Amino acid sequence: MSESLIGIIGGSGLYQMEGVKTIEEKRVPTPFGEPSDAFILSELEGRRFVFLPRHGRGHRVPPHQINYRANIHAMKELGVDRILSVSAVGSMKEKLHPGEFVVVDQFIDRTKMRKDTFFEDGIVAHVAFADPVCPVLKREAVKACKVAGAAVHEGGTYVCIEGPMFSSRAESNVYRGWGVDVIGMTNYQEAKLAREAEICYATIALVTDYDCWHEEEGAVDTSMVLATLQKNVAMAQKTVRELFKSGDFSGDCGCGSALANSIMTSPDGVSPEARRRLALIAGKYLK
Repeated sequence: MSESLIGIIGGSGLYQMEGVKTIEEKRVPTPFGEPSDAFILSELEGRRFVFLPRHGRGHRVPPHQINYRANIHAMKELGVDRILSVSAVGSMKEKLHPGEFVVVDQFIDRTKMRKDTFFEDGIVAHVAFADPVCPVLKREAVKACKVAGAAVHEGGTYVCIEGPMFSSRAESNVYRGWGVDVIGMTNYQEAKLAREAEICYATIALVTDYDCWHEEEGAVDTSMVLATLQKNVAMAQKTVRELFKSGDFSGDCGCGSALANSIMTSPDGVSPEARRRLALIAGKYLK
């Protein structure tokens, strides 16, 4: 098993599990501003990992105000080479029941207010994103879910909406017409930025509700989401433990060289400010 450093982005309930040894908390300033919270450097099952509460402790940061660039940049700075996202979603299909997990492999973006690239203001890169999820990390996440005893679905499309309000019934039905599997508010930007940063990324989506398209279930509200999420978190903890115990991350996924041949701007044309800002992300390609 490789000695990769895994980063986990999720809710605080995921981190508060038996056997986690906290090594230190670290605040990591970045050229893109402050991350959601301090990073918690920890150990579980003999493996070091880094945990970040996506919305900050106490759930203070709404989805559209998360500094996704700072979160991913700081993970890279800490040496993380694989990020596992764990997040609550609504189901867009009858067969995906609340309480089940979906390890998604595609995304559709319906947000409009977010910074979701490191490459702007004088430097252009077009990174391949046809397959947004690391196949190796996805494989191991599915395997860990099964060993932990979770009802897991392998593959699926995640539609990312702006939030923080839930969808209207009309919107929900439009997304169902597109054939999406789950709906959430956070994971697209994480996946896109992780790819630009050459970090492997995968998502375990925890189904909490049927969104509002399912009229027999009633409209989605926060109490409904939290009630199911509390049950899901215990299984998510077991899944993470299994991933740490037996995850095999061998295999060439290509995520670690995603920027190769993707930067369109000539190195001679990149400003000193852009070089400084992107030193960690693309410095090796700007020589």
